[in-house]
Amino acid sequence: MLDVEELAMRARASASRTEKAGKLDSEIARLIPAAGFARHFVPSRFEGAAGSFAELTRAVATVSASCPATGWCASLAANLARMVRFLPEEGQREIWGEGPDALVVGSLASFGKAEPTADGWLLTGRWPFISGVDHADWALLCAGLPDGQPARVFAVRRAELTPGDTWDSIGMRGTGSHHVHVDGVFVPRTRTFARDEVVAGRPAGAAPEDHTVPLEAVNLLSFAAPLLGTAEGALAVWTEHARNKAANWNPAAPSASLLATTYARTGGEIDAARLLLERCADVADRGPAVTEAEVARNIRDISLSVEMLTAAVNRLVARGGTSNFGESKPLQRFWRDANTTASHVALQFEMAALGYAEGRLWEPGKAPGSMPLDADW
Repeated sequence: MLDVEELAMRARASASRTEKAGKLDSEIARLIPAAGFARHFVPSRFEGAAGSFAELTRAVATVSASCPATGWCASLAANLARMVRFLPEEGQREIWGEGPDALVVGSLASFGKAEPTADGWLLTGRWPFISGVDHADWALLCAGLPDGQPARVFAVRRAELTPGDTWDSIGMRGTGSHHVHVDGVFVPRTRTFARDEVVAGRPAGAAPEDHTVPLEAVNLLSFAAPLLGTAEGALAVWTEHARNKAANWNPAAPSASLLATTYARTGGEIDAARLLLERCADVADRGPAVTEAEVARNIRDISLSVEMLTAAVNRLVARGGTSNFGESKPLQRFWRDANTTASHVALQFEMAALGYAEGRLWEPGKAPGSMPLDADW
């Protein structure tokens, strides 16, 4: 069971410092595994929680309502650790042998190259946007192989990485999503797996308790759950502001109708997005029973939720008054964080819509008025 209350409380108190520092406080970073995020998907044979996506989605939203950057890092801590389960058993023991709370970061984007050796690989490359790298124990990094072989994912110790000081986004500043560089680091065969395995959700030699859900059914949840909490946090801040406006009404203040409409519509949209995301998480928890149609619907619903949540936060800011744009005001931070999250290329609704419509409105690969669709869609 994830214990998020203390993490949420501490994250709220340190949110401004986290943003100014451009990374999580060391105390907050330690509380993420202490709250159970790092071990959430770790198998019980390594003393992990073997938890669910439904529980994780709720917990991440709770933390993100206090500090979106902390919620983002907590979400990735759980989801990247889940991918460790695709390593051979010996590699899993190397990472979790001393306990299930190793903090794993990384990326499945292939920005490196790997050269084979007699008993492993030499890994070189530069990977962008590795959130939480300053506090990590391990990183999962994807690289291409010679002769067009399928890309592989490599587990690399944090001490073998060289992070850059490259994260200067106006939103989600506290995630510390810097680039990392690796130059000729040796990775044994026990610490690598084919990227196709995690995409398909079929780890080689999986134990019965291992997750075998397709990546497309679950991957976007790791980004959308923090946005859900961000919107809920923004609504809480705006609501307190609106109560003060209503209590100290003057002729220049917003009308009761405007306040009520903003409050009711925004709350309803956030509730609707939560219901969609909860259904997506329930589908993900079905594992290998998830169908292709459910995968396409999950992608559609998560992307639609992202649009709804971003629009909800933007409405709150538009009707929150000039005073809420002060640098010390949390509403403008939630606004920047929400729009930064929503800009992630994987969350764009247009691509989700194409994937959902294919096979329903037209034959696969034969969208009207366009070139043949990419094979991934």
